[in-house]
Amino acid sequence: MKYLMIAIGSIGIFTLFAGCQTTPQGGRSVHASQARTAMQSFHGRILHVSEVQIVHDETGVGAAAGGILGGIAGSTVGSGRGSRLATAGGAALGAAAGSSGERARSTRPAWELEVELEDGRIMVIVQEKDDEFDVGDHVRVIESRDGTLRVRQ
Repeated sequence: MKYLMIAIGSIGIFTLFAGCQTTPQGGRSVHASQARTAMQSFHGRILHVSEVQIVHDETGVGAAAGGILGGIAGSTVGSGRGSRLATAGGAALGAAAGSSGERARSTRPAWELEVELEDGRIMVIVQEKDDEFDVGDHVRVIESRDGTLRVRQ
């Protein structure tokens, strides 16, 4: 019975983490609502490129699911007071591991791109790393109707 609970808990945690997927935010990513809509395109060149991280808010799902799974796993150890201690320890370790896993899944490597447009305006745009950029590259800055920007080669 305890192993069945561990299996169910494992399936639950993987299902919860699958729901934590974040929407891609790179230059090559287009949201479905942007398809077949008019967008503006500006031409410019890259002035500066920096590596940054896009960090999404943690939901706490990883810690909760890890705590539950760790508690279930800990409850299979020992009996009496030892089992209660193992359950508490397993829950604490599982919560820490789940939180760490969620944090790792919610952080994405990105570029901070400073672009000088042909009209002289300078923009700084942050987007996920899905392309390579160098200072001096000629690029297009694409602005969608909702005001989001992305940089393409």
